[in-house]
Amino acid sequence: MAKPSPVKKSPPRSAPHQVRIIGGQWKRTPLAVLDAAGLRPTPDRVRETVFNWINHLIDGGWDGLRCLDAFAGTGVLGFEAASRGAAEVVMVEMQTQAVRQIETIKDKLHAEQVRILRSDAISTMQSLQRSGTQFDLIFLDPPYHSDWLARSLPLCVPLLRPGGLVYVESEMPLASETPPEWLQGWQIMRAGSAGMVSYHLLQPEKGAEVQA
Repeated sequence: MAKPSPVKKSPPRSAPHQVRIIGGQWKRTPLAVLDAAGLRPTPDRVRETVFNWINHLIDGGWDGLRCLDAFAGTGVLGFEAASRGAAEVVMVEMQTQAVRQIETIKDKLHAEQVRILRSDAISTMQSLQRSGTQFDLIFLDPPYHSDWLARSLPLCVPLLRPGGLVYVESEMPLASETPPEWLQGWQIMRAGSAGMVSYHLLQPEKGAEVQA
């Protein structure tokens, strides 16, 4: 009697080989995505929604904006902001291969407003705090199922200019009846989900203080 064939499990969904810039001067430009562990670029349709939100909240005023992409990965969030006219975009990434890829894209686009730091996000944010550096927009898209978000979001309060925004991507929605302690003091301005991706725009509540 023949043995039944084993059930084959579907392979985990891999990252796309490329993403594209949605808007601005580099609209439709494809960006290659490395096949590296933990590299998970924000999907095009999510980025389109998020940047429409941001564009509405800042009334299209990208000129002069300073942005921090704390977990840059492919760099697509930072390059999207630069494409739309942000004056400065600081990208922070630890993986050497990813940093080299971001540098290649920067050179290809002649993106002089982009500054790339090969460093740990937390230590870099702490260093930027000490120097008094502030931004209008901060992107937080850390690896899922880790404590990076809980550690990095509180550091954003002193790094934001008045009226500044933080984009947060996570494996689950942040809104709940009992939000985690690290989310206290933040207002969720916009939120959505697409598949396994939950995405949010946050702003500090009035009078929010730095958490230790």
